[in-house]
Amino acid sequence: MPTARVDGVNLFYEELGQGTPLVFVHEFAGDSQSWHLQVRFLARRYRAIAFNARGYPPSDVPEDPAAYSQDRAVDDIRGLLDQLKIPRAHVCGLSMGGYAALHFGLRYPQRALSLVVAGAGYGSVPGEREKFRQDAELTARRFEQEGMAAAAQFYANGPTRVQFKDKDPKGWQEFYERLAAGSARGHALTLRGVQMTRPSIFDLGDRLERLEVPTLIVTGDEDDPCLEPGLFMKRKIATAGLVVIPKSGHTVNLEEPAAFNRVVLDFLTAVDAGRWPRRNPQSQTGSAILPGPLVEHVRSR
Repeated sequence: MPTARVDGVNLFYEELGQGTPLVFVHEFAGDSQSWHLQVRFLARRYRAIAFNARGYPPSDVPEDPAAYSQDRAVDDIRGLLDQLKIPRAHVCGLSMGGYAALHFGLRYPQRALSLVVAGAGYGSVPGEREKFRQDAELTARRFEQEGMAAAAQFYANGPTRVQFKDKDPKGWQEFYERLAAGSARGHALTLRGVQMTRPSIFDLGDRLERLEVPTLIVTGDEDDPCLEPGLFMKRKIATAGLVVIPKSGHTVNLEEPAAFNRVVLDFLTAVDAGRWPRRNPQSQTGSAILPGPLVEHVRSR
């Protein structure tokens, strides 16, 4: 079983394919297997690597609550790359993994070829952060007190998961079973250490404006907590593109794998070809009609 030792923690990983490295970072309710439809598709062109975060067996489950944070999640990506002797990689994350991918690009831009930030935004909307923290703490206690099977049933029927259940009951059942097989302790510690303490997307404005890594933002149109943060990231990151997948909730890579795979492949192909430009500054004149001064715009990085 391949593992990478990062900061004293063993992280399980799997890889398939050859070529430019592409690292997948999973969501709170998933693990490396949550990316199986993407790994199988994109490994035809890339060295696809998916790993289990700390707290998600067969990766280690540290007992110290201080071992879990947004910063450590970011450094786990860097540590995995270091252990595999990969200088730079495309990084694709969903939800918790989308946050980690975004922060990886902010902290280690020299290590990121590109970023896919999917389903990122939970707990970010102004006025709802305290409610999010309360809900996260309630959910953490349910994992501890009720065990994985019952808590996973509760979590997997959340308001941004029912879209997946409605359109693909079998796929949703597989998603639930993977979640239920996880560690209750690891999930509770992750909720408290990562989700409840990470900054709001809306607090990152200045840093996002300086981000030059090519970025693709993906969200489902019924993933309400992520819609406004997705628009905010698109407006702040000059190298960002935004894709909204219709009639979809949070688990967008599993709900609509064909659409997700296609937009990610198209994005990576454009980046690899040097054809993912910064936004033309003349699109930001402050008017819907009036143009700004005509200046030369460099279309490629």
